[in-house]
Amino acid sequence: MAKDANKTVETAGDVEAFLAAVEPEERREDVRRIAALMAALSGEVARMWGPSIIGFGRYRYRYDSGREGESCRIGFAPRKAELVFYLAGLADMDFATLGTHRRGKGCLYVKRLSGIDMAVLEALIVKSLAHMDEVYPR
Repeated sequence: MAKDANKTVETAGDVEAFLAAVEPEERREDVRRIAALMAALSGEVARMWGPSIIGFGRYRYRYDSGREGESCRIGFAPRKAELVFYLAGLADMDFATLGTHRRGKGCLYVKRLSGIDMAVLEALIVKSLAHMDEVYPR
């Protein structure tokens, strides 16, 4: 792999097998619920991106530096401690009513779905998809 090549690329990994292996059971139920929600909202089929990201749709980007690549339009990953959501364009969103979470640059971290308002999460996903459609038209 070239030095500047993207590490997270779409793979032929089996999404269903990956989701079925998530532990504990509560987390497995959460990731199935998230996958169904993201598929419904995006109209896209779930695909594996790298070994542990479930992504929906794809877009091509190019930075001013010339670096370019592809990534999923929206996605999530069940990590050991938290669920990580990969969403864009949410800087102006009000997260106060979401529930227990933390944020990073382009990421939303949630311990469990029972700790958040699912309607707010759905609105965040819809906003992210609208942002992606605006910035990276299909």
